[in-house]
Amino acid sequence: MEPTVRIPSATPSHVRVPPELEGLRRLAYNLYWTWHPKARGLFARISSAGWARSHSPMPILTGMVDWAGLLDNPDFMAEAYRVIGDFDRYMANGADHWFHRRHARELKGPIAYFCAEYGLHETLGIYSGGLGVLAGDHMKAASDMALPLVGVGLLYRNGYFRQTIDADGHQEHRYPDYDLSRLPITRALGREGDPLTVTVELPGRDVKVDVWLVQVGRVPVLLLDTDNPVNDPADRPITNILYVRGREMRLHQELILGVGGVRALRALGIDPAAWHLNEGHSAFLLAERARELVADGASLDDAFANVSRNSVFTIHTPVSAGNERFDTGLVRQIAGPLLDGDGRANTGGVPVERVLEIGRGADGDPNQFDMTAFSLRLTNGANGVSRLHAHTANGTWQGIAPHGILPITNGVHPPTWAGGPVRELFERYLDADLDDLDASTSATRWWERIDRIPATELWEAHVRQKRELAVFARGRLRTQFARHGEAPRTLQDLGEALDPKVLTIGFARRFATYKRAGMIFTDTGRLARLLSNADRPVQLVFAGKAHPADRPGQAVIQEIFGRTRSPEFRGKVFILEDYDMREARFLVAGVDVWLNNPRRPLEASGTSGMKAAMNGVVNLSVLDGWWDEGYTGDNGWAIGGREPLTDEPAQDWADAMDLYRILESETVPDFYDRDGGGVPGRWVERMRRSIATALWQFSTTRMLHEYTEQLYLPAAGIEVDRTVEAHPS
Repeated sequence: MEPTVRIPSATPSHVRVPPELEGLRRLAYNLYWTWHPKARGLFARISSAGWARSHSPMPILTGMVDWAGLLDNPDFMAEAYRVIGDFDRYMANGADHWFHRRHARELKGPIAYFCAEYGLHETLGIYSGGLGVLAGDHMKAASDMALPLVGVGLLYRNGYFRQTIDADGHQEHRYPDYDLSRLPITRALGREGDPLTVTVELPGRDVKVDVWLVQVGRVPVLLLDTDNPVNDPADRPITNILYVRGREMRLHQELILGVGGVRALRALGIDPAAWHLNEGHSAFLLAERARELVADGASLDDAFANVSRNSVFTIHTPVSAGNERFDTGLVRQIAGPLLDGDGRANTGGVPVERVLEIGRGADGDPNQFDMTAFSLRLTNGANGVSRLHAHTANGTWQGIAPHGILPITNGVHPPTWAGGPVRELFERYLDADLDDLDASTSATRWWERIDRIPATELWEAHVRQKRELAVFARGRLRTQFARHGEAPRTLQDLGEALDPKVLTIGFARRFATYKRAGMIFTDTGRLARLLSNADRPVQLVFAGKAHPADRPGQAVIQEIFGRTRSPEFRGKVFILEDYDMREARFLVAGVDVWLNNPRRPLEASGTSGMKAAMNGVVNLSVLDGWWDEGYTGDNGWAIGGREPLTDEPAQDWADAMDLYRILESETVPDFYDRDGGGVPGRWVERMRRSIATALWQFSTTRMLHEYTEQLYLPAAGIEVDRTVEAHPS
């Protein structure tokens, strides 16, 4: 089939560009620019101040632009034509990629990918953390590989919360009201050329769901929106906030995602060859597809069998709170009329009691509808997101899943996460193309030749990324402490924060208690001596959010903030507020050590460590999630072992002591042991190994090869020829 799923959309009238630069409009409304530095540089040339404020082309193109001056600038025009030409060629080509060389003729339709959140860029705040960022990287890699895929999600007009931390360390929540006209998003058009709206029947009323389009390179992502003026005012906010706390509102959201998503694809004439549920939030798509078949005359059992045949499911967490469950009474009340069929619009009929039976969880509780159990029972295949997680998940869901849960370890999208200085080295010394990792010969596996980059230049590139982090962090800290009413002298002192010459340890992720963010403070005296060593100082930087309903997680933030203001740690420990994709890019590229110390085996994957590794940042982590298979002995450090103690406090103490031992005897000495040119030789070798062992093995390209061969193609009824090497091992 064609490399690109094409969905028409309304041309935005408020973005006006000269006819000679019409390609800028196409480029601005495609998130291609988020992972192509030359495209970002082009928009920055149009307005450096506008780009510095917004990091997005939309506010620039909708503002005051000196188009006459740009049109008279031959250097700018030549660069604009080069960038737009590269973009147009990228969009037009795709048939020469791995998937199309091997499988395109066999696949009869695209892959439909459903997820509750997408982390595509920080300006499009429809993500909260790892799940969404993974989904965004999945879309970008699918685009680079020309994999025919269409994403489906929800448009959150108020997004996920923006975090501030007050002077007492309390996390505060603010929900923005996004102006869609200033975002790279357009209305999807139906087959008649009108803005597409679908209907989802809810108790006593019909809810109209508008369909928006975000184009991610070659991949379209449909976003569903209930904020339609014809809806009851009580229904318009259904899709406004990501991971809303109220259980009834959350159930409404997941009905809109699952049912509305299927109906949007049908209205566009898209017939997916396989359906991918990324987590259980979209599980109602399985019930909706069964309802369609019953309405067409199939028996209920045949309908469920047919739905199962081409559906696949990814489970992302072994933590019970991460697996969505609803009270069965609530499901009967809210979803029952839609599932059973109430005489409206030939809604068919899938008895809600049968749905509840299929969705009974591993604990057998008849009063809970478990979205994960429902998804596992009604899919052709499922995967965990690391080898260890798949092993854990198979134990947890034994007897629920009719198939084994496969290990397909997560990956990250290197063009999005590689820092500029390091990326330049890859291109200069290795002839690397981060946008195309579909290599299959030793000659093109450039990541295996990292040793060709001179140690001095690799170290200097890393130091440049540390300086970039320092400049960014100082700005965030000044804003934070000015709001707290700190004195000008204190704000001035922040100009020296995060000294790039000092060993910098980063810890950034969601503040759930099992991640043990405060473990490094177990022995404050020992830590203070480590950080305050005059000859070999160390500094710590933390970032992350806790869910608004997670009071224990918020208490961890408050505890760490308190440490940053204490006499022994002031100026050596920092916490940055409002962790988002932009802040993450600076952190994973600019710290020296990436610290991760969850309780094994509760970290399903942990993609932030992969992003750090690709930048040459060295991981110091518990052997959990991806690091359990990524650690090679020479590319970082492992905290503890693989056999956890049964006593949690004892395990926490043992892991903390091992962390201190590694820092004192290996990490700090290696970092400060310099040659005559000031380069830490042993450290740079770990950096090389970190890059070499992560760049392919923990990329979304490798991940999508495995999804395609192990899940997508079998679900589409296509036999995979495993005698031919599809990708590097």
